[in-house]
Amino acid sequence: ADDALFLCVNAANVEKDYRWIVRHAGAVASVRNTSEETGLLALQGPASAEILRRACEGPFGDLPRYAFDRVAIAGSTALVSRTGYTGSDGFEIYLGVGDLVRVFEALLEVGKPSGLVPAGLGARDTLRLEAGMNLYGADMDETTSPLVSGLGWTLAMKDDRDFIGKAALQAQQAAGVQQRFVGLVLLDKGVLRNHLKVITPQGEGEITSGSYSPTLQKSIAMARVPAAAEGKVEVEVRNKRLQAEIVKLPFVREGKSMLNSEGK
Repeated sequence: ADDALFLCVNAANVEKDYRWIVRHAGAVASVRNTSEETGLLALQGPASAEILRRACEGPFGDLPRYAFDRVAIAGSTALVSRTGYTGSDGFEIYLGVGDLVRVFEALLEVGKPSGLVPAGLGARDTLRLEAGMNLYGADMDETTSPLVSGLGWTLAMKDDRDFIGKAALQAQQAAGVQQRFVGLVLLDKGVLRNHLKVITPQGEGEITSGSYSPTLQKSIAMARVPAAAEGKVEVEVRNKRLQAEIVKLPFVREGKSMLNSEGK
């Protein structure tokens, strides 16, 4: 509705985020924390739309990306949004916690012919890294500016709209942003991990998220490096310096490599 918002926040930050929202809402809006009564299932992958269509008890249209609708599924009414934390198509299904197991099992049964299997956070983490998506607590937190976390595109900095923190961000821009958020592809043998030191001619940086990419068959990472850094860099792994290259994010989109023939 025009006068209602639904927020899905990082699970580890529910109480902290709720208190922040209430503090700033004041008398303008009423706020209710429904975390204990609301569950979430993530249906992700190239076959997700067809699986959901088969699972729904009524018509399910072609929902646009980042849109939502209410659907009937396995005897429950669910809020379905075409969103997800991977670089592929996907849906997030919100429903009452008492309905979670039944809907989960129904989806598995319907999706079995399409190869649907349960996947945990470790699998999801490789996919969100391939897609260049930030993770709270790794790539950004309260101590890091959106301007050095690859999130400048989310900010309304070029018009007259105001928001909490805009003045501070404008001051950062005026002073000159000293770091930028980039992708790294390892050129040597090894695996890039969180918090490893990145060495560039312009100074040191740090890997914020790193892992092995099943799609690219390479080790990849996201890192915060000096703003002028580009091209080949070194990463300190177990007292050795390994060669890596700065690339544009994302690494993968819709299951396909976004790296060009030169790996950039």
